[in-house]
Order: sequence, then structure tokens, then C-alpha cells
Amino acid sequence: MTYILGVCYITFMPELPEVQTTVDGLRKHIVGLEISTAWSNYDSLYYKGSETIKDPLFFKYFAKTVTGKKVLSIERRAKNILINISGNKTILVHMKMTGHLLYGKYKFDNGRSPATIADPWKPISPESLKDPYNRRVRFVLTFSNSHHLALSDTRRFAKVTLVDTGTIHESEHLVGIGPEPLDDLFTLAKFCTRIQLRPTGKIKLVLLDQNIIAGIGNIYADESLWRAGIHPLRTVKSLNERELSKLFSAIRLTLSHGIDFGGDSMSDYRNVSGEKGRFQEQHMAYQRTGERCRKTGCKGTIIRIVVGGRGTHLCDVHQK
Repeated sequence: MTYILGVCYITFMPELPEVQTTVDGLRKHIVGLEISTAWSNYDSLYYKGSETIKDPLFFKYFAKTVTGKKVLSIERRAKNILINISGNKTILVHMKMTGHLLYGKYKFDNGRSPATIADPWKPISPESLKDPYNRRVRFVLTFSNSHHLALSDTRRFAKVTLVDTGTIHESEHLVGIGPEPLDDLFTLAKFCTRIQLRPTGKIKLVLLDQNIIAGIGNIYADESLWRAGIHPLRTVKSLNERELSKLFSAIRLTLSHGIDFGGDSMSDYRNVSGEKGRFQEQHMAYQRTGERCRKTGCKGTIIRIVVGGRGTHLCDVHQK
């Protein structure tokens, strides 16, 4: 959570449902298109040698390499977007706290006013790109159809880099990440094996550990634990078989619902058309502090505690 001028400004990192929503949107629009140009204003000597586009030297290599290449396919791994292009290269994007990818038509206005210099890319269509949360464009790919893929990133935390497609899953960006919770091969037995790698860990923090299971963040951990009726401070080893089974089902159901509702836009996240998702309308625990618990028959109240430095929301009755 961040405080700006005394006002509480909530931010969260896009999680598996938001990233999958973005991937699904990009597949509809950019697969088969050729990249004409690449632009970025992330330039900073602070990132020199980082091998991301925030390093001016790396961006020159990036722009030269991707120009003229065709988008072949798009995948998701954990919270990373993988844009596979011709030439055995993959553009890897991690949206971090405030980043989101947008597709549409823009015009470049490099005028002299401070506002224009800060945000030179002005959206033309669709109209939803004009949402104020979409205006901080830091990176743009122009395609052969004169449309653009833009990365809006207010706080400049996002990562964009270029990796060899054939070895990307062994690269520093993806190696060691846990299994995908919505994969057909991710069974209850595998779930139990993974979380029991940290038997004394608090279950909320174990769920957030990307080396244990991929893609779960603060919102979906809180919602899953609420659905399973498990207190976030419980240790892994304290959970019995029935509780583990309920949590496994709750995680898969909650993440699936997140995708069905187009992700969570309580903070900055928008889909590739610049539109809000609707999962924030389905919250049962997250950011509902002081409200009556929505579980049928429960007379509890949603409270907020801090677990491992993360704001955590739970029912004070059915999550003991």
C-alpha cells in the first residue's frame, strides 16, 4: 500500500488472472503481425547492465532485434507474459505493480508542453484507452497494421526484456518458479507436496511464494483462504487432509473466477482494450474490512491483519 499526499492509494501486482486476461486479449490482436518499430522512454543509467529495456544500451539491441519480426504466439508463465516472435526470440513482460499492456491506435505528439513530454503517446481508439490509468505509456511497439502495443506503467516498475525462446524456461527470469495451479497436471497430491516444502510456514505466505506455486498474489490468497475457511496464520503442518483439499479446490475456483471476470481492477490494472476487469465486484474478504461476512449463515465480520508485511483480510468467525 502506498500513501500519496495523505491519501491511501492502493496498488497490487497483477496476479495470474490479470496476466492470463492480458494474454488472451493479445492473442486476439497481435499474433501474425509484424513489428515495425520499438520505442521507450524508460532510459536511465541506473539500470545500466540490467538487460531490460530500462538500460539504454540494451534497448538499442532490443529495438534492432525485434524490428521486422513476426509475432508467432503468446503464453503465460506465472505472472510473466511471453510474446514469441520469429528469429527464436521471446519478449518477456512482467507488469509488476502498475504496469499493463494496451492495444489500439496511438499518435505520437512530442510537443513542448510538460504534459506532452511526459506522455507523448495519445490514444486514438478505442475510447477506453483514454482512461487516466492508461496514460503513462513507457514502451510502445508499432505493428505492420499501424496499431500499437503500449505499456502503461505509472511507477516504472515493469520489466521488459528479450530472451532466446528455446531456453527461456531455464533463464533467470523463469527458473525455479513453481507449478501452475490451473494446469490439469496440478493435482491435490502435487499441491500438498509443494506446500509441505515449507511445513512451518504461515499458509498465507506459503501461497504467495512463487517458488512453491506460481501466480497467486495477495488478493487471490485472501479470497481462497476465506473460501476454504482457513486462517492465514495457520502453519502448513497444522492443516489436515480435509482442509488441504478444501484449500486446493478454493484456489482453483478463485483463480478461475478471476479469469472469468476479466481480472481485478481495484487498482491500476486494465485489459488490453483499456477496460476494467470486474473481479473486484466479487470480493468476499479483500478490502472489505468491517463488513459482515458474506458466507451463508456466518455472523462474522471481515477484519484486517498484517501477515509478513502484507495486508490480509479474513472473517473473524469462520476462519479460526
